[in-house]
Amino acid sequence: MTNEDEDVQLIEKVVYINRVAKVVKGGRRFSFSAIVVIGDGKGMVGAGLGKANEVPEAIRKGGERAKGDMRRVGLLEDSIPHEVIGKCGSSSVLLKPARLGTGIIAGGAVRAVLEAAGVRNVVSKCLRSHNPHNLVKATLNGLVSLRTPGEVARSRGKTAEEVLT
Repeated sequence: MTNEDEDVQLIEKVVYINRVAKVVKGGRRFSFSAIVVIGDGKGMVGAGLGKANEVPEAIRKGGERAKGDMRRVGLLEDSIPHEVIGKCGSSSVLLKPARLGTGIIAGGAVRAVLEAAGVRNVVSKCLRSHNPHNLVKATLNGLVSLRTPGEVARSRGKTAEEVLT
C-alpha cells in the first residue's frame, strides 16, 4: 500500500480555527491557528495544531502534525469497551459506551475525535473547561487509555471469555 492510498482513506476534521492579531506600526497583522483531527475510522486517530498567516496553510500544517501523532484506540465493535474519563489541563471528558443505534452524543470537539476514530455509539459529557484544545487532548487521552477485554485477559493470563464472565 502506498502513502497516497493511506491519505485517501483518512478522515480529516477541522475542530477549531482561531484568529489572533499582532499590533504593529502599520496596523494589525492577523495570524491563524487550526486544530485538526485525523483518523482512519478503524481505531487510529491523531490531533495536531497548525499556525500560519493564512487559514488553508494552518489547516495543512495541523493535518501534517495530526498524521504524525496518530495513535491506536481500543474499540469494541462500534463503541468503546468501558466507561473512561480523559483529562487534560482543566478539561475532563466522560465517555460511556452506548447501545447500537444510539449514535455519537457529544459536542463539537469531542465528536470530531470520536468520528475520526471510528466510534459510532457513545455518550459523552464535558466536565469543567470547554476549551477546544484541551477537550481534544482529553478525549484522545481517554480513548488511548481504553483496554479491550483481550488486553485485560492477556495481562491476567486468562482467556477473554473468562474475563467477561
